[in-house]
Amino acid sequence: MANKTNDLLQGALDLLVLRSLVSEPRHGWGILKRIEQSSKEVLIIHQGSLYPALYRLERQGFIKSEFGLSENNRKAKYYSLTKQGQAQLDHEVANWNQFASAIADVLQTA
Repeated sequence: MANKTNDLLQGALDLLVLRSLVSEPRHGWGILKRIEQSSKEVLIIHQGSLYPALYRLERQGFIKSEFGLSENNRKAKYYSLTKQGQAQLDHEVANWNQFASAIADVLQTA
């Protein structure tokens, strides 16, 4: 059974948030659920970690926000990826893949 964790490497949460916004704008709860579902419920992100990341990403210009109505007709803040955010995501994915490959190499070394 996989361990559920919210102990992510520094920067990984930002990467996951940016990736969750590629297909469509989402509100905070939608971002959390997208990450959980995409990770097959292995990665559980708490709101106390998510919202500071959202504010930071917005300050950096990687995402933008606007208010809209949620699925249950409640006012919600929706986040979407900016062009700068897409470029950052592409850069971070390349870095992550290089990092993961290096870890795999170390683990396979006798």
